[in-house]
Amino acid sequence: MAGPTGLDWAWATRTGGALSKEQRRGLAVATARTLPAMVPNRVRIALGRRGRGKLEFAGLRLPDSKLAVAAETEAREALSPHVLNHSLRTYYFGRVLADLDGAAHDDELVYVSCLLHDLKLEHPTPGRCFAVAGGERAAAVALGAGATPERADAIGAAIATHITPGVADDLGDPGGFVSAGASVDVLGTRLAELDRVWVAELLRRHPRLEFKRHVVAAFRAEAKAMPTGRIRWLNRAGFLAMIRMSPFPE
Repeated sequence: MAGPTGLDWAWATRTGGALSKEQRRGLAVATARTLPAMVPNRVRIALGRRGRGKLEFAGLRLPDSKLAVAAETEAREALSPHVLNHSLRTYYFGRVLADLDGAAHDDELVYVSCLLHDLKLEHPTPGRCFAVAGGERAAAVALGAGATPERADAIGAAIATHITPGVADDLGDPGGFVSAGASVDVLGTRLAELDRVWVAELLRRHPRLEFKRHVVAAFRAEAKAMPTGRIRWLNRAGFLAMIRMSPFPE
């Protein structure tokens, strides 16, 4: 991954996502590298200059393995409509960006990870990061569907690490795939590279349902439940304002 070192699955499950001072410094460096790249994106959007990135919906086949079906069932039972739609958009945005970057990916693994990446977003666990708790639940779902422990851990790791600044730089990594797709939907990152008509069609199929308002409220609650976690750090770094200013009219 391209994010700060040490914020991996082993760290997540051991600490619950609690950051050390050194790790907070690493996040500051990663964020400082990431933010400048967002400026040209916003300028292009403001000028109406959009790219051609898209994915043809006609004839598109989503993963339909036992694991994928189990993930779909879990997502539809556990997620609110606005978070479920966000999770689906995350996958589609990730697919397009991976194609643009020429990044190979395991479609079943990233599909499951995207569907389940916010399982605990609206149900914060005191003292445990929502991404870590969600990754642990997703890994359990994968094991229940017959996935190997290694594959279940890969799903858990992708979810636990997707909120770490910098990981979105590598879409060949499942965590980077989830992070990049979610960043488009939450912040508008790289939106200028995507075809305007295709984005409108995606939003018609999976409406935002005032997603900004919901995610801001969820991040505030998460910061209170996990004051030593990444979301609290991101909120203090101006993340909530960036969400409100994302280029989606709501």
